Amino acid sequence: MRVAPPESDSQGLSLYLEVVVLLIRRCAAVAGAASVTACALVAGSLLSPVAAGTSAGDPPATRPVVHGLTTPLSLALGEGGTVYVSQNFAGQLMRRLPGKKAQVIASVARGGEIGAVSVHDQEVTYAVSRGHNEVGKIRRIDAEGRDRGVADLGKYERRNNPDADVSYGFQGITKRCAAKLPQQVGPATHSGVVETHPYATTSAAGVTYVADAGANAVLAITGRTVSTVAVLPPAVSEITRARAKSIGLPRCTVGLDYHFEAVPTDVEIGPEGQLYVSSLPGGPEDGSVGRLGSVYVVDPVTGDTDRVAKGLVSATGLAVDDEGTIYVAELFRNRISRVMAGSPKAESWREVVMPGDVELSGGRLWATTDVLVGGPGQKPGGKVRSFPLR
Repeated sequence: MRVAPPESDSQGLSLYLEVVVLLIRRCAAVAGAASVTACALVAGSLLSPVAAGTSAGDPPATRPVVHGLTTPLSLALGEGGTVYVSQNFAGQLMRRLPGKKAQVIASVARGGEIGAVSVHDQEVTYAVSRGHNEVGKIRRIDAEGRDRGVADLGKYERRNNPDADVSYGFQGITKRCAAKLPQQVGPATHSGVVETHPYATTSAAGVTYVADAGANAVLAITGRTVSTVAVLPPAVSEITRARAKSIGLPRCTVGLDYHFEAVPTDVEIGPEGQLYVSSLPGGPEDGSVGRLGSVYVVDPVTGDTDRVAKGLVSATGLAVDDEGTIYVAELFRNRISRVMAGSPKAESWREVVMPGDVELSGGRLWATTDVLVGGPGQKPGGKVRSFPLR
């Protein structure tokens, strides 16, 4: 996805914008300093109510299992209640054994990111990212604790760029209209650029699937061979008069469709071996262009992709049960939503502060919450919590 990095703190680019830029890349399709600043203002307005937190009066059934985490954006559950959680921007992978304190089991040097954690057959898979979406590597810790590299997604992206032929931006715009676009909007149209940001993994026998938020694709790793399962379809927003006015677009754009990059944020294996993928748009999520977050079901063999839920905001993680009911973490909406099997509608299941990821195990839903709580000079506020499903 395309993105302009923040230029200076004087533009109001807070820690929250850094998280948006480094992780979600949601302002990609409208790259430019002004658009990034606008996203910062949106993020700030969305995040401002959460500082107080909610842990003090929590009932025992929902008290944190792990707390004091920095950006815990990825979660996995192992045998016997073992919890694995990433501290993405601290570059650490944590393991918490039942009744014990969480310990670091993998780390990267300053400036690196660890995320995309999953567990299968006592092996822990995770991703290491660096730079401006140039480096994305998948690693695995086996049952004996040996940590080894599995795949280099940056190399695969440079050679293949799965969404290179996808057109993003204003569809059907004339050259005359494109010339009237504000400079900060960037090009009227663009194709997928070369970048990788592995955001989630899940594994089955002999294969690991990756939601690559940079490539806008779901990838498969078999042995050390990487392949593309599917490229998610663009998130489409019609430019209405109100939207054009709020964004500062010329009148000639009214009625056009704008195709945002569809950014995969989680992947899980659901009923009949189908892949369930959450996604958010590479653009604003304040509702100014519509609630464009979705959940897709992807056939891992054919790559056929069907949208099964829409209308989500900042969908950063999902879990699916054996019947096909889906739970989604909506980060900036401060809630976990549920999509009943066979229904396209997401309904609020539980209000929590800034959920980042969700998992199902033992008749409970586990979630990372408060994932961006705790700015510079403050104690990190991220938590792992579990909730009864009934």
